[in-house]
Amino acid sequence: MSGALDLSLLRRWPDVEAPGLVAADAADLLILDESESARAETGPDEVTVIGDSYGALTLGAAAAGAEGIRVHQDPLSGEAALAANAKRLVPQATFTSLPLDAALVAGARVVLLRLPRSLDALADIAATIAAAASPDVVVYAGGRIKHMTVAMNDVLRGSFERLDVTHARAKSRVLVARGPLPQTTLPEARSGRSEGIEIRAYGGAFAGPRLDIGTRLLLANLPETAPGGTADDPWIDFACGTGVVAAAWATRHPDVRVYASDQSAAAVASAAATMRANGVSERVEVVRDDLLARRPDASASLIALNPPFHSGAAVSDRIAPRLFRDAARVLRPRGELWCVWNSALQYRAELERVVGPTRQVARDPKFTVTVSTRR
Repeated sequence: MSGALDLSLLRRWPDVEAPGLVAADAADLLILDESESARAETGPDEVTVIGDSYGALTLGAAAAGAEGIRVHQDPLSGEAALAANAKRLVPQATFTSLPLDAALVAGARVVLLRLPRSLDALADIAATIAAAASPDVVVYAGGRIKHMTVAMNDVLRGSFERLDVTHARAKSRVLVARGPLPQTTLPEARSGRSEGIEIRAYGGAFAGPRLDIGTRLLLANLPETAPGGTADDPWIDFACGTGVVAAAWATRHPDVRVYASDQSAAAVASAAATMRANGVSERVEVVRDDLLARRPDASASLIALNPPFHSGAAVSDRIAPRLFRDAARVLRPRGELWCVWNSALQYRAELERVVGPTRQVARDPKFTVTVSTRR
């Protein structure tokens, strides 16, 4: 069993909380149960957790006695939720949040992994473990069966000699990987080029090294001139992903300063690599932040946003309004939020209410671009 922790007590906060959005599920419990005997044989600093949504795996392992757990969560909101849940439920837990790199898994003998949706993300995770973890490492990679594919088995076999598949339980399953393949190397960013921009993407970054159709429509309609663009009033690429908008702004406008923000670790690493590839790193500040928390009120004249609508594997219409509210907070009076969104989501009324007067700038069969002026 998973120890003394009741996973139903976990919360998603500060991420979106709503009916149907859970902080832990049967896959977390199955990963903990399948790995219990292996974890019992580990010492301090020998357990790593990757992709732990809100702390179920980390705190479940800590409650059962694991110490010095190293953790990587792609969304910054996940790190905050883990810290908050630990404080409430397992205050004795010892863990450290780290990037997806060699230090995360060096010497690890057990890795608990929630399978990501992206095969590229899984490939990067598997390669990192195989390249830097202990030779006797065992990886317990689990998820809900409806989100798992046979291709995930093939990806893990690309980095490990042996792969076993557990019996299904509660519509969940665990893949157990052993025997890191020799000469596996740490992952590098994938490369692409579109609209004159070099794009770099690590596994898990939205759209990979390509220009998604929503961002393409937004780029084609952004204003050629706008107030701001200075160090004190930078143009902001909010939820920047691989940083295509920020890189385009910086290359098209050689005197402009840009601020690119995303809560995804993969996105921020990708955006930083994109800036380097385009030679604009000195004029684009790339930060990992939940919303625009680092930005003062009324500090920007121009924000571009392609808001996500997934929270993990779940689709939610509550994510974008949070971003709209923080954009409104950061915009100066008469500042503009340029936003692209799936037309079926009908965000215009929400933008009018939260930000200010909103007009349609462009529309294609799937997406709408609007500009909202801060009251």
